[in-house]
Amino acid sequence: MMSEIASRRAGRLFAAGLGMLALSAGARAEELPLWELGAGVSVLHFPAYRGSEESRRWVLPLPYVVYRGEFLKADRRGIRGMFLDTERVELSLSVAASPPASSKDVEVRDGMPDLDPTVEIGPALDLHLWRTPDESRRLTLRLPLRHGITVESDPESTGWQFTPMLNLDWSDPPGLPGWRLGLLAGPIYGDRRQHGYFYDVDPQFATPTRPVFDARGGYAGTQFLASLTRRFPGYWVGGFVRYDTLAGAVFEDSPLVTSRNYFAAGVAVTWIFGESSVRVQADE
Repeated sequence: MMSEIASRRAGRLFAAGLGMLALSAGARAEELPLWELGAGVSVLHFPAYRGSEESRRWVLPLPYVVYRGEFLKADRRGIRGMFLDTERVELSLSVAASPPASSKDVEVRDGMPDLDPTVEIGPALDLHLWRTPDESRRLTLRLPLRHGITVESDPESTGWQFTPMLNLDWSDPPGLPGWRLGLLAGPIYGDRRQHGYFYDVDPQFATPTRPVFDARGGYAGTQFLASLTRRFPGYWVGGFVRYDTLAGAVFEDSPLVTSRNYFAAGVAVTWIFGESSVRVQADE
């Protein structure tokens, strides 16, 4: 089991990385540096876990590392390896994460094991459904399927999650020249192990107010996200707001679910300290 200090450090790293991912927005293809390095700061507000009424606020350093290789890419859409990249279809290997949650900080989990941070990895298929001739607006269906494991000395599986999403990217929206707007929405599905990790209550942890609960696989709610970003000479700024609803989720009756609707938000500023002299065509 990770120490509490290690878990908190993992949480900080997760939150910083999540800030980069959540602030993503699309853009038309253009000549950009092969790599960029920088750093910044982010302010984030998230629940302890999906369905928790307890929330966390972080003011965190934000690393800015971008690499736009032919196969390996690390950019505002995350870290991924490209297996197929055509005008209409992209197939890649994507990575995501979830933060740790200390049970002593979440009232309904008091006395239960802490939630370790997790890393999720799996294939992601993007289908480009529509775009304008100048590529200032694009509609994409994203189909990531990821398997999670805990980040600890003895990792364990946390199951599979499938999150199909419609994503509209809009460069230079009306009244906001130079900005990039991203709108994303879609349902979330998880298997029995995925939901059990977060929402099961085993008999030894049951109390009069926290009955035994066995989660099952299936629908896990719907998410909606809007982001706005802009790159200036030497620095980059962005913000996002996300709304999640757990209404109808297969685990919504778990005693560990104390909020079926919530907002998350964040803002970030990063300064770019160095970049490659080599330019490549990039479509972010």
